[in-house]
Amino acid sequence: MATHAEIIAIGDEITSGQMLDTNSQWLAQRLEALGVRTLYHTTVGDELQPCVNVFRHAMARANLVVVTGGLGPTADDLTRQSLGEATGRPLQLDAAALRHVRDIFTRLHRQMPPQNEIQAMFPAGSRVIPNPHGTAPGIDLEVPCSHGPAEGGCRFFCLPGVPAEMMEMWRESVAPVIAAMVGPDRRVVLRRTIHCFGAGESQIESMLPDMIRRGRQPTVGITASKATVTLRIAAEGASEAECVAAIEPTAAAIYDCLGSLVHSEGDDQLQDALVRLLRGVGRTLATADGATGGLLAEWLAGVNGSSDVYRGGLVLSRPDSPAEALAAECRTRFGTDFGLAVAPSPSIASDSTHTAVPGPSVTIALASDEAVAVKHVAFALHPELRHIYLAKQSLDFVRQTLLLARQS
Repeated sequence: MATHAEIIAIGDEITSGQMLDTNSQWLAQRLEALGVRTLYHTTVGDELQPCVNVFRHAMARANLVVVTGGLGPTADDLTRQSLGEATGRPLQLDAAALRHVRDIFTRLHRQMPPQNEIQAMFPAGSRVIPNPHGTAPGIDLEVPCSHGPAEGGCRFFCLPGVPAEMMEMWRESVAPVIAAMVGPDRRVVLRRTIHCFGAGESQIESMLPDMIRRGRQPTVGITASKATVTLRIAAEGASEAECVAAIEPTAAAIYDCLGSLVHSEGDDQLQDALVRLLRGVGRTLATADGATGGLLAEWLAGVNGSSDVYRGGLVLSRPDSPAEALAAECRTRFGTDFGLAVAPSPSIASDSTHTAVPGPSVTIALASDEAVAVKHVAFALHPELRHIYLAKQSLDFVRQTLLLARQS
């Protein structure tokens, strides 16, 4: 039974950074869905001996190895040769595979170059993985192993690097085989992601005592990206229902500990949470953006079905009015319940306690029919993160204001 997997991506275009390896990400997700844990991701360039070394390492530490790339007809496509050398299996011509390659060229009304014959060569003992729409059949090869994690055998599945071909071959020919290898007693892995804003990664971790530690079940991981902190809960069990039951108490504890710092889960972002909240309280919003490069309008308008609560916005490269006046003007112009504005603060700004705000800062203002609420945000950020951070601060200011109003 395949319990430990390794994914190998082959190609100079990946090791040089010219192309992003999305195949490995896609495959890891599909393996996990089949109950197979991926322990290693390896990337190697188009050179024979490094590829041979990588394959030898993989077959010593994994039950299952999925390879993408290197199955073309050119001199730098070395997967089949590398696998043959690593496993001690000479390459042999497969007549049916050769007919398939020739048929592809015939359908394209082209003469098959002689070098394409290499695509019908397979290490002895291989099974051919059909490629209905390409000239690169895949390789399915079982290798006996006598030691290490792969004791009892390692199985290689080599697929083309072209994503469309790889994905079709995976679904049609590889996934069913792996599912049968795992059998009916496969373990299910379920993940739940919870997104937070308003506190740093270390602060949030300190608010979750003993939750983020190795060995805990279910596991809880924490990452920070673009000012959002994400908590990832993962549980393993015999069924999805068992995993859900294991995750729920941990998720509930996170919500209890973090309160309104939590804004959404899964694929949802802060803007999705705000649109839902506006819709839930029956309020509308317009924006005047003088500090985030148009992200406020882009994000809010990009939420599916947001037009019922987000009525539009202004993007100002050099606002000539303070945020408070812009918020009120925006609210009036668009006829909304709230007007949100963000603009650079005056050189000397102060909060409601008359405490000076040091360094560069913006003023976020939220105008309603009752008053204009104001928040000053100081920042010292990399330029590429500044707009994202200030846009999220602005959206969260509205969200927190609405949550407080709903509680009162």
